[in-house]
Amino acid sequence: MSRRYLFTSESVTEGHPDKICDQISDTILDALLTQDPQSRVAAEVVVNTGLVLITGEITSKAQVNYIELARKKIAEIGYVNAENGFSANSCSVLVALDEQSSDIAQGVDKAQETREQLSEEELDAVGAGDQGLMFGFACNETPEFMPLPISLAHRVSRELAAVRKSGQLPYLRPDGKTQVTIIYEDGRPVGIDTILVSTQHTETIGELTELAAIQQKIKEDLWEYVVQPIFADIDIQPDSQTRFLVNPTGKFVIGGPQGDSGLTGRKIIIDTYGGYSRHGGGAFSGKDPTKVDRSAAYACRYIAKNIVAADLAEKCEVQISYAIGVARPVSMMIETFGTAKVDEEKLLEVVKQNFELRPAGIIQRFNLQNLPAERGGCFYQDVAAYGHLGRTDLDLPWEQTDKVDLLKEAFSPQLASSIA
Repeated sequence: MSRRYLFTSESVTEGHPDKICDQISDTILDALLTQDPQSRVAAEVVVNTGLVLITGEITSKAQVNYIELARKKIAEIGYVNAENGFSANSCSVLVALDEQSSDIAQGVDKAQETREQLSEEELDAVGAGDQGLMFGFACNETPEFMPLPISLAHRVSRELAAVRKSGQLPYLRPDGKTQVTIIYEDGRPVGIDTILVSTQHTETIGELTELAAIQQKIKEDLWEYVVQPIFADIDIQPDSQTRFLVNPTGKFVIGGPQGDSGLTGRKIIIDTYGGYSRHGGGAFSGKDPTKVDRSAAYACRYIAKNIVAADLAEKCEVQISYAIGVARPVSMMIETFGTAKVDEEKLLEVVKQNFELRPAGIIQRFNLQNLPAERGGCFYQDVAAYGHLGRTDLDLPWEQTDKVDLLKEAFSPQLASSIA
């Protein structure tokens, strides 16, 4: 018997209070690593009406102006008008930072990490910056090997910001949330049930002052300029049964930090797979790559994506765990949800032999400390909004599929027999 069900994922725009915090945290990380690749960073940010608080633990030789970095990022996001209750030039920015705990540092700083290539002994000597568990996931629902609900939710959010910044819909303001509900049959997406957009807007739109007229104008514009363009190259289309909900409360004028406080790391499901896959619980933004919450989660995604791209499984979830100060993972698991075309025990062994999972090795493989010069000092802040994974608009090292041929070769006899 076929099974039909709905699955929903949400996204937020870069002007959402929590995402403002994530972006400031990662802007600080970028600035510190650009000057000192060995910086140890755990930058936390809080925002509220007219206020930014930068806190956490940072140990670095870099000299940066945290206040200036925060104001610049806030302006880039679009908060430049004090009438919004939050503006780059008028908000207060407070800084309360400590250094990284020496107890943590002693487990991480054992190798000569300034060299480009570390020996096996040195890779084993650099321990994880914390204990914890991380997940990575991939599936064949989209070209970027991401679940369709979160992929579409991010697309709507990015387009919402794009039409605001381009001036195409000048009445939009930075804060916004999106949500997409997909119809599944037997585990495969077959339709769009609901598209939900909540977007901050001006009190009036041109000559429109009545709430009902404003609501109708926003709904029509969002359908034409935001929703329809993103479905132009997607096989599954909205139809007459698809619900399109816009600002369900009827009004969204007060938003951003004036409407709600924000905090770094409070959108971890949006940052990853939209709830479609499990999450280890650790946030990404503001953390340097010695924190395996971030770097190892990227490595797990890299493994899962290569497995699915090699057509060894339709879905793949990878979990690894670490002990603080210990380089090699405590455990590793690969789950394919019954979609594997090869022996899963052998798959695990092949992955262990061919993918680097020691923290220093992950950093070295993905070049996570020496930021690419061509990015102009921007790297981590670019993924702080609209997802860290499956980004087709960015050249991210953990999104590469350069292990596909190796995986196919390891299983070529088994794959050939399964096809026959």
